Amino acid sequence: MSKNLTVWLEAAIMGALASVLSLIPLGVGWFSVSVGSIALVVYALRRGFIPGLVAGLIWGLMHFALGNVYYLSVPQVLIEYVLAFMSVGFAGLLSAPFLAAIRRKQTGQAFFYAVMATVLGIGIRYIWHYIAGFLFWGSYAPEGQSPYLYSLIVNGSAGLMTGAFVIVLLFLLIQTGPKIFLVGNNK
Repeated sequence: MSKNLTVWLEAAIMGALASVLSLIPLGVGWFSVSVGSIALVVYALRRGFIPGLVAGLIWGLMHFALGNVYYLSVPQVLIEYVLAFMSVGFAGLLSAPFLAAIRRKQTGQAFFYAVMATVLGIGIRYIWHYIAGFLFWGSYAPEGQSPYLYSLIVNGSAGLMTGAFVIVLLFLLIQTGPKIFLVGNNK
């Protein structure tokens, strides 16, 4: 099988895996952790930016197939299910230095790049959710509360919890099985 085909098949599998993992309920009250994010960040670190974007797009589109789309308008759906989920792929921008550190067995440096990649990918995703939150969901804010603050509380807490969850799992993966990030001749 060609290398390119392998990358794109892996993107489809990781997008689907992220969808399945997202079905695991993990949250505190109405603040939830996006469990599927771990699959996307691992894949973006493993394969890079463009494959990470594609896997994120697949993850976002899988919401339609699973009937998990909250539709208010076309722009809202594009922001929350296309742009937001694709954005996790931005973690792949730090793939090269991360993989170099893994190959050199510099786990501290690898973890640093993994944290920065997580902050980037999860951060951009939740910026999109924040924007959608005040534009489209602001009417659900408690009476007297700004829709901007409401969206910041809801999406900010979800983003922070998701980021912390992903960082903890990446730490464990880097410590126990760093070769999971390496492919082919890079091992």
